[in-house]
Amino acid sequence: MASYAVRKSINLAPTVRALPNGIPSAPRLNLAARTPSDGHGHGHGAAGPRADVPTRLTGTFTSPSVGLVSKTFSAPSPTTHLQQRLIHTSVAAKDAPQVPDFTPYTPKDESTNRAMSYFMVGSLGVLSASLAQSTITGFLETMAASADVLALAKTEVQLANIPEGKNVIIKWRGKPVFIRHRTPEEIEEARGVSLKGLRDPQRDEDRVKKPEWLVMLGVCTHLGCVPIGESGDYGGWFCPCHGSHYDISGRARKGPAPLNLEIPPYDFNEAEGKLVVG
Repeated sequence: MASYAVRKSINLAPTVRALPNGIPSAPRLNLAARTPSDGHGHGHGAAGPRADVPTRLTGTFTSPSVGLVSKTFSAPSPTTHLQQRLIHTSVAAKDAPQVPDFTPYTPKDESTNRAMSYFMVGSLGVLSASLAQSTITGFLETMAASADVLALAKTEVQLANIPEGKNVIIKWRGKPVFIRHRTPEEIEEARGVSLKGLRDPQRDEDRVKKPEWLVMLGVCTHLGCVPIGESGDYGGWFCPCHGSHYDISGRARKGPAPLNLEIPPYDFNEAEGKLVVG
C-alpha cells in the first residue's frame, strides 16, 4: 500500500537579533560608511572607514514568500589609511615666563655681604637688649614705693627751733620720735650712771651721735605706749600705763619695761642745720 507525505507551509515571525550589550542589531546599517568629502575643513582626509569605530559585519537580508529568512554576512576588507584627529583651539599660545636677571643686585665681594650680616645681627641684639632693659625697669618701678611713702621715709627737723633743755615730738613712719636738746648737766648725769644697775646695759656715748642731741622712738618697750617727757623718778620719761621709768638717756630704770627706748637711724645736715630722721 503506497503512503503519501503531506507537506505544509508555515509562516514564521521574523526574529530580531540583539547584541550582547542589549542593543538591537541593525545589519542593514553600515557604520563604516563615511561622507564622500571633507566640507568643513577639519583635515580628516579622504572618505573611508572611521578609525574610532570597530569593524562590524555587513550583509543582506532576504525574506521569501514561503516565510523563511535568509541572511548573508561578509566582513569588509580592513583599511590601512589612519589619520589622527586634531583638537583646535582659539587661544593663542603664550611664551614661557622669563625669569628676571638679579645679577646687578648680587654682591661682587662675599666679605661685603658678611659684614652687612654681622652689622644687622649686632644691631638687632643691641635693640633687643635695650627693649628688655626698659621692660624690666618699668616692671620694677611698679613695685617701688610711691611718692607719699618715700616722703614719709625721711623727716627733717630744723635744730635751731629746739631750745636747750626742751623736747620735740615728730612723726616718722607713723611712730612718734623724741628729740631732746640736752643741757651740759643732763649729759654729765647720763654718763655718770653705772652700767651694773641697768636692765639693758648701754653707755650714753653709744646712744647719741652728738652729746647734746638725743633722738629716740617714743614707744614704750613694754606694750607700745607713749611715755611722757620730763617726768618719772629719773628726770627722763615716764609711761603712766604700767609705770615704766626711763632716765635722761632713754634707758629703762624702773617698771616692767625690759629694754631701753629704741634709737632710729638719723643723721645731721651740717650745711642746713637740720636733723634728718630715716
